[in-house]
Amino acid sequence: MEDLGAVAWPPEPIKTERLVLREAEPRDRAAFIELLGSPEVHTYLGGPRSRDELERQMPEVPEQWPGSFVVQLDGSMIGQILLRRATGHSRPAAAGKADLGYMFLPRAWGSGYAAEACAAALAWLADALPGEPVVLTTQTANTRSMRLAAQLGFTEVERFEAWDAEQWLGMRPPVTPSA
Repeated sequence: MEDLGAVAWPPEPIKTERLVLREAEPRDRAAFIELLGSPEVHTYLGGPRSRDELERQMPEVPEQWPGSFVVQLDGSMIGQILLRRATGHSRPAAAGKADLGYMFLPRAWGSGYAAEACAAALAWLADALPGEPVVLTTQTANTRSMRLAAQLGFTEVERFEAWDAEQWLGMRPPVTPSA
């Protein structure tokens, strides 16, 4: 995966009804360690990383690169949205396209925050890179992620086996930028 290319970064914080999407800051380090070390979050992502390893390796300002948004609720990080270029994707239908990923802390699950944040990030992408299709890959067993993909307008391109599980590849067609 690579960054998105020629986009102005960081953008101004993106505000939704309840959330703020912004660039990572030093105050987010502990939340990133919690997110990346959570067994619940990583059930369908290959398992969590060791908290000791994360403490040692996590930079003071984590995940600070174009396409990585912190999702903030009431001043605290609850998740991350990732928009990257899928240059090394194993599936030809996804290769080179923008790829959407997201992770949220379990305490933020079930309140619609992922849908709200992903929709805002996708709207930003439509303005930043007009005409860009977006792909999303998730395990078919991850029913919450499958529902979110459908809600966001992704449709199935194919299913395939990887990492000892059935994967779902969806694509969202290009969206006309907002006025």
